[in-house]
Amino acid sequence: MSLRGRTTVVAGTLITVATLAVGGMATAAAASPPGAPAGVTHEENPRVPEGAVWTEAYFPSADNSGVELHADVLRPAHLPSRARTPVILAVGSYFSHAGQTGPEGWTITGPSSRFADFTSGTGLFARGYTYVMVDLRGFGGSTGCLDWVGPGEQADVKAAIQWAATQPWSTGKVGMYGKSYDAVTGLVGNNLRLAALKAVVAQEPVWNMYNYLFSNGVSRPNVTLTPNAYNGIATMAPLPDDTARYRDNAAYEQSHPECLADNLTNNNNPDLDSAYWRARNLAAQARGTNTPLFVTQGFIENNTKPEDMEEFLDNHQGVERGWLGQWEHVRGNETNDQGQLLMGRAGFFDEVMRFYDRYLKGIRTAVHDPAYAVEDNTGAWRAQPTWPTPSSSTTAALSDGTYVDDGIASTLNLPAGQQWDMEHFTDPAPPAGPRLAPMPAAGDAHSYFSWSTPVESRLRITATPRITLHASVPGNVMVRLWDVAPDGTAVMFDENVALIERAGRLAFDLKSTDWTFEVGHQLGVQIGTIGSGNWRDTPSGNTIEITRARLRLAFENPRFDVPTQGDRSPFLDTYLRQYTRTLTGVGEGTFPLALRHRS
Repeated sequence: MSLRGRTTVVAGTLITVATLAVGGMATAAAASPPGAPAGVTHEENPRVPEGAVWTEAYFPSADNSGVELHADVLRPAHLPSRARTPVILAVGSYFSHAGQTGPEGWTITGPSSRFADFTSGTGLFARGYTYVMVDLRGFGGSTGCLDWVGPGEQADVKAAIQWAATQPWSTGKVGMYGKSYDAVTGLVGNNLRLAALKAVVAQEPVWNMYNYLFSNGVSRPNVTLTPNAYNGIATMAPLPDDTARYRDNAAYEQSHPECLADNLTNNNNPDLDSAYWRARNLAAQARGTNTPLFVTQGFIENNTKPEDMEEFLDNHQGVERGWLGQWEHVRGNETNDQGQLLMGRAGFFDEVMRFYDRYLKGIRTAVHDPAYAVEDNTGAWRAQPTWPTPSSSTTAALSDGTYVDDGIASTLNLPAGQQWDMEHFTDPAPPAGPRLAPMPAAGDAHSYFSWSTPVESRLRITATPRITLHASVPGNVMVRLWDVAPDGTAVMFDENVALIERAGRLAFDLKSTDWTFEVGHQLGVQIGTIGSGNWRDTPSGNTIEITRARLRLAFENPRFDVPTQGDRSPFLDTYLRQYTRTLTGVGEGTFPLALRHRS
């Protein structure tokens, strides 16, 4: 037995007829109760969430390009067809009926289960919300060429918000929800400054699309693999019982092969200042925006990293909520096999729904959620009004030094079945096992170190460290920050790389961080050739002299932390096993690491 919902749009009206195929004969599905929404229910198709009625719709993108967008609409089954509700909207590349990143073995068509945990875990439909999933151009049932969050996809997000706000069953108030790629589209929604968008929940986004494929002119291992992965998702075959309109739209790339070729070519551009990447710099575009925003970000994320996060949040002027901590690429509600919350903090869905209820329904509750809940590297959680909240800062003068830019080859041992899209790609990391062999911190031709003096009172390095240096010749540079205990045990907690295009001054940010130093620990700053498989550099072979290096750091005093609930995120211990070394030859220190006292 199979079921399919046939959907057409006539003069802007959504019409859905459900047919039940039994023994090859198609008969009309049982009539809906009087006044109930027309469409397909869970009882008629198990792919439809319980408590929802499924229909499909099509509408044009907002850029007058002729692109037609497809939407799956899930309405509360207990409400009349024209009962007005707020709308939770997800826009992305992963909502194909056949599967998120590849065929999932479905035998009948139906709405994507990508965020089934969200709709069921929140009781979304019983609470009187409509949920809409929209395929970006080139994906699922939408036409057009995929556009890596460029002007075309930004027009799709605009059209989706406006469409959801103007339907007869909508209150006109729209929220966005997503993780990874569909969290990025939430940031796009904020940047569009549309009055109908009242709240955005964005888990583990990319804050500037350039950073997912490049770092300051140096390509990442996925620079080709990720565009290829999205080409594969875009060309995924629809299901046999999808409507003719859906199947025709899904086949768009067959008659437009330039879509796939352009996606590869356009994204293989290392120039951050090019018009292509400026159009995709979401952090810069956030200046002056004010949509209420709820974000999550792992500081030690090995996929969508905290790069340009601080710039985005600084530019955003509206209400903010955030969970920031020491986890990998996970959802706020996600657990491991032992039932541990992977972010470590309980109540994600409850807090998300309080957020939506406040800004989409005007409901205030007695529960007070902190603006930001932050976990540092000790596993302790604190509440604070914004992030970051530095109490002081310093610019440390680093030692001069030289290194040979001979690099370390990037070895990509691709596991069988590994996905390389934004949902699944992770940078290669050292194996999680016994502590690696001691590493000399002096006399290494490939890098050199500068040391702080030992910390005299606990302090936290927060915000986004920034390095400025002068290089004698072109090449590559990697900067790593190490937390070094008195016995030489050291954890690498922050890093970034850059291409030195010409001799002279170079400045770039490291990743945003939140790392607490214990008394007696030292900061080690390593400068040298790129010694990590996390990048695909081209070593110059030059001997590079570094002078006038300065490291800008922001500090926070843990003494003033306001504790909030939360457990140690499980990934923190995995990270520590991967990135802990024993450094030999640690110096006494040439610059202080100290807080300024509050006046």
